[in-house]
Amino acid sequence: MSARRSGMRIPWIALVLFSCSFQICIAQDYVDSSKTLETPPPEIERCNGIFASYVFQGREKEYPFVKNVSAQAWSFKAIATVLNTGSQELKSWKLFIGFQHRELLVSAEGAVVVDGDEFPIRVGNNGTVLAGYPQADLKTAIDTAADFTQMQVQINLKGSQFGVSAKQTPMPKTIKIANAGYKCPTITRKGGYMHTCCKKDPKHKEKIIKTKFYPRQYGDLHLTYDVLQAFENKYFAQVTIDNNHPLGRLDRWNLTWEWMRNEFINNMRGAYTHKKDPSECIYGPQGQYYRDFDFSTVMSCQKKPIIADLPPEKEMDDKIGRLPYCCKNGILLPKTMNETKSRAIFQLEVFKLPPDMNRTALNPPQNWKIVGRLNPTYKCGPPVRVDPTEFPDPSGVDATISAIASWQVTCNMTSPKPQQAKCCVSYSAYYADGVVPCNTCACGCENQERCDKNASPLLLPSDALLVPFANRSQKALAFARLKHNTIPKKLPCPDNCGVSINWHIDSDYKNGWTARMTLFNWEELAFPDWFTAIQLKKAYGGYSKVHSFNATKMTNVKNTIFMKGLPGLNYLVGEVNGTHPERDPRIPGKQQTVISFTKKGAPDIDVLRGDGFPSKVFFNGEECALPKQLPKRSDAHRPAAVGRLPQVLLSLLTVLLLMVGLN
Repeated sequence: MSARRSGMRIPWIALVLFSCSFQICIAQDYVDSSKTLETPPPEIERCNGIFASYVFQGREKEYPFVKNVSAQAWSFKAIATVLNTGSQELKSWKLFIGFQHRELLVSAEGAVVVDGDEFPIRVGNNGTVLAGYPQADLKTAIDTAADFTQMQVQINLKGSQFGVSAKQTPMPKTIKIANAGYKCPTITRKGGYMHTCCKKDPKHKEKIIKTKFYPRQYGDLHLTYDVLQAFENKYFAQVTIDNNHPLGRLDRWNLTWEWMRNEFINNMRGAYTHKKDPSECIYGPQGQYYRDFDFSTVMSCQKKPIIADLPPEKEMDDKIGRLPYCCKNGILLPKTMNETKSRAIFQLEVFKLPPDMNRTALNPPQNWKIVGRLNPTYKCGPPVRVDPTEFPDPSGVDATISAIASWQVTCNMTSPKPQQAKCCVSYSAYYADGVVPCNTCACGCENQERCDKNASPLLLPSDALLVPFANRSQKALAFARLKHNTIPKKLPCPDNCGVSINWHIDSDYKNGWTARMTLFNWEELAFPDWFTAIQLKKAYGGYSKVHSFNATKMTNVKNTIFMKGLPGLNYLVGEVNGTHPERDPRIPGKQQTVISFTKKGAPDIDVLRGDGFPSKVFFNGEECALPKQLPKRSDAHRPAAVGRLPQVLLSLLTVLLLMVGLN
């Protein structure tokens, strides 16, 4: 045996004996469980990078027992391992596991799920990304004298899976390091064991930033967790939320996270928690340790508190207010609208429990998630340790003070999935008889017993846009009979959207064309400081002006026009009662504008063929669902049949007529 191999045997055997870390056959159905690895697999010694592996440990049938193999559930266990065998430290490691058997992940000890969802998590369709907690960084053997406890992390996975026979060994499609700048070759698999060696991509250009911790990342939304003061049993922290996306927005935001070490929030400034229940502390480990503590005044004892912004009237409150950027009722606008309203700040006093009873034992909460009323959906990564945030000295002198420790959470906007949007668009045109309404169940469906969630929506007369869906049925059916359109036996479900936008082609002439856009608010609550954005692929170059909104061309979002209300008109009111509530339907809040375009900037545009309709529509940062079809030209606006004939056929017809006339 080579000196290199014998030199690595002792630490590897010690690691196996200590934590059963790298067993391929731990109590599983397929291999003898008495055998373990006495020496490291040879592929580890050939890996100069990050070694990732997945060991399937076994599974058992779950209740209920069924004959259908695809419907039978199995509980499974597995161990995923990430080992740094290279010469560079891996900061904030991330591991992608490509599950493929409709897996439902129940727990992942030694890691957190990157998107912040709560267990159990469905991971079997697209796989999942795990990140390190509590061990986020993997040091090298050189820096630690081959200390595997600092070089390696293991994730104990438990979950359920479906659709596999008793003879199969259900393994993921792939595993790979998800950190930027790493390339992973095709995995090697043998039975219930798979592995890969990921290496730095030589083509990846990485910014050289000399920081002690991980460099700060750019995202659509930043959340910074700064520890300002630290004591033996508690610390004071500040949370800063920064909106960076030009179309991002949050209304009445609610922020939640998960305490991993039994911490609790004693006090807050600039925000509050929705639930205050001291019993969770009194009957929990907090009450067992702090026996003489008055928990009746504690802000939150929840493991997953829900935190909200304070209303503006609390801004000057000496006890819970008086913080910059606080108390805006949960509104975060894009910087393109108002830079002072693009940030939120609050502070909290956090009490700790053993074994973290010293001032350097600081652990941020995990599984961050932020939602709003009608806003983009954000997916947040894990907290990443970054260089301490610097603040201006409060005394006013020309100096800076640093936080004791800082973590950054990066969140990015995601596109809505089908039937999961929060707003929708309808199409109409001067040349079409009917309005193409919002998609069926565009914003989800609750009651599907009396309607068809998969049916196409029925065309509407234009006046039906002002009527709530519950009152549209008669108008839609009458219009369908008038136009001899097919009426399904089971009518389509409503769109269920709180906000809808109608885009209407108003005119088309030689040198230009116009569109009319109408915003409808079907909710009872109003939208202050609303905005919308329209992306036009073919018509953008011909944009001229908007007549009753404030509009600008965006430079940082391609082919997009940003619009908001003029001063005094930036308040989209909610739905109200009709003139005669006993017989009239409710009326939505409404705002409307006309948009002018020239054909000089877009000479190839064909409005009648649909080039005047937007490719994307946003309301308050949320991408709205677009119709699946365009308005069709009515017979009155169709060109004559002869006019559609090719020029050659028209010429031949003329010649034939002349020949007949001569004869």
